[in-house]
Amino acid sequence: MFAGALHANISTVPDELYNALKLDRSKATPKETYDAVVKRYKDPAQGAGPGSMAKYWEPIPYGIYLDPATFYKPPTTMKEIASRKECVECHSDESPVWVQAWKRSTHANLDKVRNLKVEDPLYYKKEKLEEVEGNLRSLGKLGADEKLKEVGCIDCHVEVNAKKKADHTKDLIMPTADVCGTCHLREFVERESERDTMIFPNGQWPAGRPSHALDYAANVETTVWAAMPQREVAEGCSMCHTNQNKCDNCHTRHEFSAAESRKPEACATCHSGVDHNNWEAYSMSKHGKMVTMLGDKWNWDVPLKDAFAKGGQNAPTCASCHMEYEGEYTHNLMRKVRWANYPFVPGIAENISSEWSEKRLDSWVVTCTQCHSERFARSYLELMDKGTLSGLAKYQEAHEVVQKLYNEGMLTGQKTNRPAPPAPEKPGFGQFTQLFWSKGNNPASIELKVLEMAENDLAKMHVGLAHVNPGGWTYTEGWGPMNRAYVEIQDEHTKLREMAALQARVNKLEASKTSLLDLNSTSEKISLGGLGGGMLLAGTLALIGWRKRKQNEA
Repeated sequence: MFAGALHANISTVPDELYNALKLDRSKATPKETYDAVVKRYKDPAQGAGPGSMAKYWEPIPYGIYLDPATFYKPPTTMKEIASRKECVECHSDESPVWVQAWKRSTHANLDKVRNLKVEDPLYYKKEKLEEVEGNLRSLGKLGADEKLKEVGCIDCHVEVNAKKKADHTKDLIMPTADVCGTCHLREFVERESERDTMIFPNGQWPAGRPSHALDYAANVETTVWAAMPQREVAEGCSMCHTNQNKCDNCHTRHEFSAAESRKPEACATCHSGVDHNNWEAYSMSKHGKMVTMLGDKWNWDVPLKDAFAKGGQNAPTCASCHMEYEGEYTHNLMRKVRWANYPFVPGIAENISSEWSEKRLDSWVVTCTQCHSERFARSYLELMDKGTLSGLAKYQEAHEVVQKLYNEGMLTGQKTNRPAPPAPEKPGFGQFTQLFWSKGNNPASIELKVLEMAENDLAKMHVGLAHVNPGGWTYTEGWGPMNRAYVEIQDEHTKLREMAALQARVNKLEASKTSLLDLNSTSEKISLGGLGGGMLLAGTLALIGWRKRKQNEA
């Protein structure tokens, strides 16, 4: 496509990116496209780097690999200046798994790609190689008639097709997404277009979020992540939130297998757990079980667009649903997002019937009708929406109860033992911080419970619905745990209210100097209700009995 072309005009990249970068898609060359995308990609004002709260944290040694563009420096202990051949020879001893994986990769066998026959399922890689060489020629990294010999250590860890030898102490880099984009421009620009298509109409989320293109920015701009002194714990978030920085979360080093990245397991490490259990919900659905039972018979080498027609695939994978948009498969996974995983975010539910959301729902119908009828698809998507709204209503009722207690200063220890969170977090009610930071009675147990009800249980209920896992929104996850939390919140609410009423009565009696033990007093009529009052009354009567017995003994 690019070998003789004067422009990039990548058909799978949406107009929104070209418009945002002020590029004429009919005229922009691969170099012009790459330069414009990389300029934004590296701009701190557009999400690059350590973010606005960098003064509150420093990277731990491992952290330099999570944002290498910002923090990585070449090692000072390795003095070697190595050629391409010497890289392979040395690392065959030092880190043999790297070399074994690379030797299996397409990168190491470009002549094999050039010799592929049209009937081979990998034949599409021949066209891909021509596209890559066209990108490199436009960037001035490959001569007009030059063929790319291989993609070896130096190409990724120093510079593509530029240096014959690498000085470990000066030249080495950890490849970032823009380095991969030098060759794989299409995939890089598709991924970067998530910034432009993930725009909620009323600012329910910041522009370009949630997305893989800005997931590290979302991470470092989270106050509790910046505030936590336990940096090793905090970096657990970063290890998934690095798709913005690198490509090896999905395409693992050093084989970078497309077939591997198409399998659902490639998504499982990050898309799992208590707040986005996509893997668990999918793998327990009939879709996921069909992959488990039948996937070994499918041809994972064919491109996604041919998976159903030529690959024998007869159930959806993560990639076949989320990378598809109206018949095309791209690295922009956000063009159909409507709920954004977290239904409790203000404005999300109200937006679900908007024209913006309905257009995206129609795109989901296109996806689903690869296997189902349109009526079936629309009926299930309606079930998903209404089921999610039911869970949201349950949470909102509980949230209102607990927030009212907070507003009245009635949460446990709220007035006596509620330390402020560390900077840059601010004191407040039911904050995301409180899932990871606690001190004294901050948060109160009932406060944490309603927070988890939203961040964990409601999110999992929606994910169960979205991934067609009945247990994932009824008994096992979702509604069942939400119902339990609701009951516990209401129970604690009643106890707190009764204790407050009892305390008010005691304070009133003390103010009038009326003794609780003076049952003959007519100055105040005592009425003690509820469990707490009953216990106090029983204790009072027992004390009176003890005093009478002592008087009789005397």
